[in-house]
Amino acid sequence: MLKKFVVLIILLLIISTSLIKNYTKTLDEEIFSLQESIIYLNSVKGLVLLENNYLGSPEQLSKLYELYFKDELKYTSREKIEIISDVNQINLENLNQNE
Repeated sequence: MLKKFVVLIILLLIISTSLIKNYTKTLDEEIFSLQESIIYLNSVKGLVLLENNYLGSPEQLSKLYELYFKDELKYTSREKIEIISDVNQINLENLNQNE
């Protein structure tokens, strides 16, 4: 009787060990997946913050305007801006009219 009990305990230990090992393996895979997602999201967050800090301030936008677009951008009053809902409404002949 004692031999049967010892064999039963050993079998239960082997089965429970394999079940626990499989469960921890799936948990490790989920943790790894979540860590990779967190790393990716942190890098995206860093890029968005960099873009916001670099382009977000009015002083920086003024500097970039002076550096790149000083002679290219021109002021247009609100009354001269037309809303186009169809491509056929574009008149290419009057495109350079504002110059």
